Amino acid sequence: MTEDRVGFFTDTSVCIGCKACEVACKEWNAIPEDGLSLTGMSYDNTGALGASTWRHVAFIEQPRPDGRTELPLVDGAPDHGDGGGDDGGGGDLRWLMSSDVCKHCTHAACLDVCPTGALFRTEFGTVVVQEDICNGCGYCVPACPYGVIEQRPSDGRVFKCTLCYDRLGAGQEPACAKACPTESIQFGPLDELRERAALRVDQLHEQGVTDARLYGHDPDDGVGGDGAFFLLLDEPEVYGLPPAPVVTTRDLPAMWKHAGVAALSLLGGAAACFAAAAAAGRAAGRGVR
Repeated sequence: MTEDRVGFFTDTSVCIGCKACEVACKEWNAIPEDGLSLTGMSYDNTGALGASTWRHVAFIEQPRPDGRTELPLVDGAPDHGDGGGDDGGGGDLRWLMSSDVCKHCTHAACLDVCPTGALFRTEFGTVVVQEDICNGCGYCVPACPYGVIEQRPSDGRVFKCTLCYDRLGAGQEPACAKACPTESIQFGPLDELRERAALRVDQLHEQGVTDARLYGHDPDDGVGGDGAFFLLLDEPEVYGLPPAPVVTTRDLPAMWKHAGVAALSLLGGAAACFAAAAAAGRAAGRGVR
């Protein structure tokens, strides 16, 4: 992995759900509309990540947890405790918002299973799809432990976040991070982002927000650490994230090893059978004489 690896740190504690990241992503990458619209049941009009949704802002409304300290308000950040009662504030509900994106895994299963090389690791440590090489086989879709990558129905090819590979090559930051008004989406060298994230968690814990935790930052997790990791205020499942993602191809080396051992055992057994049969034949021939 490149020493100059860059990525995202998304601090959900200051996400205001404005969708500026979604709009900037769509505009810069010329992503087609995905056919979704507001239903009146939620502010979430994109639903999930997909071939035409490379950024997805999730809106979670939940009962206010008992005995937990709510976030202190900062400029531009949401009152996560508001939205409940008829008294205009401090109700029984709270909002959690988060901008999801491809994780650009250290051990990316999509790379492992791609037969054409359409998926590749860039010099920035990100994972990008080459649209002109993708053959639409779809092997990468079930391989992704996060359910990020998806085929576009119109032609079968897969699409996902490129972390604005073209902008990185020009020395610019990704469009979503550039557009984020509260710096919920932070871009930079991964090592620096991890240090910054740890300090932010400590700060929140000191303020009594003990549920604050990092997700995807650990290089020893099931995918070797994510290139896009998060500060969450509740369990990952609340945000639609798997609690313990594992690269789906992690057992391939062991499987090939076991297959090799099994093949050698079969060959050895077959050779032993042939040798025994040959010896029996020779013994029978000597008996006839």
